[in-house]
Amino acid sequence: MLTSLIEKMVEDTYSEVFSGICCRVIITADDDETISRAAFDATATPGAVIGRVEGGVEAFLNEDETPDGRRGAILQFWYKKDDLEKFELELSYRIRQDILVKPFTRIFDASINPIGMIDTMKHVGHCGDGYEWIEHSYGRDMIVIPIAIPDFMIERKLGYSNGFMGANFWYMCRSKEAVMNAGKKALKAISEVEGVITPFDICSAMSKPETNYPWIGPTTNHPYCPSLRTVLGKQSLIPEDVHYIPEIVINGLNEDVVEESLMVGIKAVLDVEDVLRVSAGNYEGILGDYKIYLRELFE
Repeated sequence: MLTSLIEKMVEDTYSEVFSGICCRVIITADDDETISRAAFDATATPGAVIGRVEGGVEAFLNEDETPDGRRGAILQFWYKKDDLEKFELELSYRIRQDILVKPFTRIFDASINPIGMIDTMKHVGHCGDGYEWIEHSYGRDMIVIPIAIPDFMIERKLGYSNGFMGANFWYMCRSKEAVMNAGKKALKAISEVEGVITPFDICSAMSKPETNYPWIGPTTNHPYCPSLRTVLGKQSLIPEDVHYIPEIVINGLNEDVVEESLMVGIKAVLDVEDVLRVSAGNYEGILGDYKIYLRELFE
């Protein structure tokens, strides 16, 4: 049954994947509401394609899964591979503006096999204006930053690792209901895979590298815009009866978890009513470092 669905609905194409660097952290707080607000605020704006840091919530944690015995969340922050200094600065904005300002929060390193470490003193620790100090707590070297609700704590060194960004699949839909129903099923399935995030959740806009307005960055992938079908005529690449083309984007710590996420995500949408076809975004191999062929995921 699954094999026939794949042959019928999954295009023989590939997802183009990019190299990136990832900083994986644990945040904790005294209550679930603060954890959720800090986690989602800090990761709310996917920005890798516009030169900003990109993030997502990997998982929420119970008290026995965190260094300080409080509830928490694992967050991933991503950036392009070739500019570590800019990554450190952009990451600090997310920490300072979205986590430090939430009551009683702390940040701990959660890196796996890091290739290097970020010293958080320069861009975060010195928010204490020289009054910050270092103490050994929870088995880690923590910077304590004095603030008005005392006090914010962040681990002195946060590891960063190589990873894979931008893996994706499109699921082409006949109805609005299918967009949301299939998307939610896919996100739930992917959330069960450790080590991945979906920075855009259900993404309603896909982009292309060439543009008439280079100062904007990536602009709309016009051959796949349903409202342009009549305007473009034969240039439109949208199959018959397709009216919506949402995208799920995946970042992951290694190739195995990315491929597993693509597989379970695609499998989740295949039997949803009014999902007609599955494809993926690529640029004919020009931009991405890797290709992941969709049908090969199921062999």
